[in-house]
Amino acid sequence: MSGISLIIAFVVAIGLMIFSISRLKIHPFISIMVVSLLLALVAQIPLTEIPGVIGAGFSNTFKSIGIVIIFGALIGSLLEKTGAALKMADTVVRWVGKNNPELAMLIMGWIVSIPVFCDSGFVILNPIRKALVKRTMKSSVACTVALSLGLYIAHCFIPPTPGPIAAANTLYQGLGRETNLLLVILMGFLASVLPLLASYLFAKAIGKKVKAKDEANLDGEVVQTYEELVASYGKLPNTLISFAPIVVPILLMALSSALSMAGISSALFTFLGTPIIAIGVGVVLALFPLAGQKKLGEFRELTNQTLEVTGPILFITAAGGVLGNIIASTSMVDFIKENVGTISALGLMFPFLLSAILKTAQGSSTVALVTTAGIVAPMLSTIGLGTPALTALTVIAIGAGAMTVSHANDSYFWVVTNFGGMSVEDGYKTQTLGTLVVGLASLINVYLIYFFIR
Repeated sequence: MSGISLIIAFVVAIGLMIFSISRLKIHPFISIMVVSLLLALVAQIPLTEIPGVIGAGFSNTFKSIGIVIIFGALIGSLLEKTGAALKMADTVVRWVGKNNPELAMLIMGWIVSIPVFCDSGFVILNPIRKALVKRTMKSSVACTVALSLGLYIAHCFIPPTPGPIAAANTLYQGLGRETNLLLVILMGFLASVLPLLASYLFAKAIGKKVKAKDEANLDGEVVQTYEELVASYGKLPNTLISFAPIVVPILLMALSSALSMAGISSALFTFLGTPIIAIGVGVVLALFPLAGQKKLGEFRELTNQTLEVTGPILFITAAGGVLGNIIASTSMVDFIKENVGTISALGLMFPFLLSAILKTAQGSSTVALVTTAGIVAPMLSTIGLGTPALTALTVIAIGAGAMTVSHANDSYFWVVTNFGGMSVEDGYKTQTLGTLVVGLASLINVYLIYFFIR
């Protein structure tokens, strides 16, 4: 099978995958694997080669990115357990002032979600939100939306969150290159500017129109003060120790890249700047506050809990690698090369739209990131996005689509609406509309970066 017939089969396969995940409630791992096998059969890949193609796609993904995902999630768990995440939030509050709670929630959400999943990040920071609303008498909804969108931006853009890591690995691996996580991180920082601004303005505006349930009885509710919340953790780690597990790995990767570009050979810094080692150093640094609180005995159980959380993500990521390898083994790439003019005209819009369709249909940003990356990877060079910088920017474009939009099939939607004291209808006015605004702002930011680096 080749040409238009193969493209049609591909579209049908993606539609089947979305339907099985969103309507039939089949686990994404099973859905992606079954669809990959069916696509391989329809595309007439020789039967004797299919097991090898599937195995290679699965194992290559695990080999290159599995440890990074586990280490990144473990850092987040340690920061949450020791109160270091709260200390980072406390630092942000002191930077921006207690009388600007929307901005404080936005920035602390963005920072905390770099290592911590947005769902758990919202739960961690929600008591701070309530305390600040109580203290400042500002809009509860505005603070909820600012926190939610700040968390979401980093969750979809900036490693070591698993989604961006997996997407970056898939795209770079598809080009036969080593994954440049530092470049993806830098692109994520740059691409966060407009979305953060849009999030702040949207939160301020929507807070005047929608009221949360807790605003009606907040005065009668027993809410911990900010100081009581901090005290509940005991003595928090200091600022330097709290930020170190995030900042040090970035600095190690940056130093390694800088020395490489300068033509300076250093085995030590090349070793330390490898993502697995750099983020492993972050794990070690995250253990210091745990040791300081004499809780090292809890590390084993914390690791078990982290592995339980990351397991499904790892397998979904590997399944995405299988789908990408199946596509790369068909004649679809050759057909795209012959018709590259039409697809290349879409450029970065293609991965954005594909990711947005997957996100809206099945709810998971991580699944949208991983699956889109697997689909786009084999055709990246043919559509003019094969340079290291443009590959990193493609990760961000996919991430922008992966936040567009969050609604009732997304677990994060329910976390935000329930903890934010909003009805489902208000959730659509705030969380769903907000993720549309921030997704489009992200796309504009991506194109602004593109015009400077193309």
